Amino acid sequence: MKPARRLFLTSLGVGMLPAWLAGCGFQLRQTNDFAFKTLYANFSTTSPLGVELRRNLLGSGRIDLWTEPKLMLKADAILDILSEERQQVAVGVSATGQVRELQLRLRVRFRLRTPQGLELIEPVELFQQRDLSFTETAALSKEIEQAILYRDMQTDIVQQIMRRLSAVKPYNAVPPSQTTAPAAALQPVAPAAALPKPAAKP
Repeated sequence: MKPARRLFLTSLGVGMLPAWLAGCGFQLRQTNDFAFKTLYANFSTTSPLGVELRRNLLGSGRIDLWTEPKLMLKADAILDILSEERQQVAVGVSATGQVRELQLRLRVRFRLRTPQGLELIEPVELFQQRDLSFTETAALSKEIEQAILYRDMQTDIVQQIMRRLSAVKPYNAVPPSQTTAPAAALQPVAPAAALPKPAAKP
C-alpha cells in the first residue's frame, strides 16, 4: 500500500472515531460546572487527599480556590473536610496466628456551606475499602501495594466529592443582616376586636 493511501485511510479512521463513539452511546468526560465561582478550602492542601482535591478543583477551570483565611467570608462557598480516617483491619489469619489478609479502609467526612451558614451539602461520610493479601516474606512489595490501594481509594473519594459539588444547584446568598426584615417593613396583624363584624342576617 502506498504511503499516501495509508495516511489517507488512517486520517479517515481517526476522523470517524468520535462519530462512532457518539453513536454507541459513549461520552467523553466533560468538565464539571458549578453553582459557585469562588471556593474557600477549609482543609489541608498539603495532605495527600488535599493535594489531589486541590488539583481536581483547579483543573476544572471553573473555580477560584482560596486558602487565605482573610478571604473565607468573601467566598461563594466553603468546603470543609471534617475528618479523614485510614484503617488497617486484619480479616484473615493463619493457623499460627499470622496475618494473611488485611482490609484497608478510608473514611472522609465533608460538607459545603456558605459564609452565612447555609449548608449546601450537609455533613456526609464517604467510605472505600480494599482487601490486601499479606505475607511477611514480601513485606516491602505489600507496603507498596498498600500505598497504591490507598491512593486508588482516595482518587475515588475525590471524584465523588467533585460530583457532589457539581450537583449543587444555584442559590442566592443572603447576608446575615438581611435574614430578617426590618421592623418598619413588617405589617402588623389587626387584633380580633378591630376586625369588622359580619352583617346580621335578616
